[in-house]
Amino acid sequence: MNYTLIATAAFGLEGIVKRELSQLGYEGKTENGFVRFEGSLEDAFRANLWLRTADRVLILMAEGPVMTFEDLFRLVRGVAWQELMPRDAAAPVSCKCARSQLMSPSDCQAIAKKALSEELMAYYHMTWCSESGPRYPVHISIHQNQARIMVDTSGDALNKRGYRTWNGEAPLRETLAAAMVMLSGWRNTTPLHDPCCGTGTLLIESAFLAADRAPGLTRSFLLETWPKVDQKLLERYRNEAKAAYKPDQLPPISGSDIDPEAVELCKRHIHQAGLDGRIEVSVADLRNLQLPDGKVQFLANPPYGERLSDQKQCMSIYKGMRGLMDRHPQAHLAVLCGNPSFERAFGRRANKKRRFYNGRLECDYMLF
Repeated sequence: MNYTLIATAAFGLEGIVKRELSQLGYEGKTENGFVRFEGSLEDAFRANLWLRTADRVLILMAEGPVMTFEDLFRLVRGVAWQELMPRDAAAPVSCKCARSQLMSPSDCQAIAKKALSEELMAYYHMTWCSESGPRYPVHISIHQNQARIMVDTSGDALNKRGYRTWNGEAPLRETLAAAMVMLSGWRNTTPLHDPCCGTGTLLIESAFLAADRAPGLTRSFLLETWPKVDQKLLERYRNEAKAAYKPDQLPPISGSDIDPEAVELCKRHIHQAGLDGRIEVSVADLRNLQLPDGKVQFLANPPYGERLSDQKQCMSIYKGMRGLMDRHPQAHLAVLCGNPSFERAFGRRANKKRRFYNGRLECDYMLF
């Protein structure tokens, strides 16, 4: 059975998610904050397994206008939940409301839960729902009086790859890191170096991409616990992903940071990602850094200087990055920074620029 599936994405990443889906063989339609595509539960598993820049994969069960609680009740009650859920399904409901007549998430959750339970009880001839079986989290989004009723297939968010168990001071989400690599222009034929490597997210995502390593290869997804999923097909897809992984084809990937504690965490994450011996990291100040190969792709997420006391140090780092480029005249630089003074301190305007959000911070992604 095919469903309308939704791959959610952070602001600015929808087009990249659509491109990833196309590479997997799915035709996506981009909307604000997500990409729609058609597929089976097994296709949802493939998307969870391979998408590098999406946050979650959801099943769209229903959508329509809702002006009253009665409208919401009818919309939810009209879904054939039994086509997806068994009689003992655990179906927790969450809701987000914005710019709508219905603005109470708790009331919307209660109404939707009542409608869903009544539909399951009527179909399975039950007087109550035990909810002792597999989980089917239901997400309801109501925006400008339009509701979308969705079921989560991912479980933990897709940025949870499994290798990062320690965070630095300002962790970069794995999904955004993957997008930075994909948009940098790096083609895996030149060395890559992160001079502000922190805990290593950019380095690991670069290696995963270069080695054709599925980002979800070593983690599980919620839909794997559902009885209506073809487990043999899921196993086949995971085995195909394991066979596609080619760690021996990696070009030189390295990183450095001035903070010894960050470098130590980076080494731990590299180990947990299964990339021991394939990524070199060291303690170094980028203002003095000199690499043996001048034709290198620099990729960085330097400090933003959110506190006034940090501004002077950040300006020094940005100027130091210009010196780094001057010492490597054949290099390219891709940098994500939430400080609007970066280009002024760097001394050059970016050749290309686009806007992203790192958490809630508005950032510029710049190519030099």
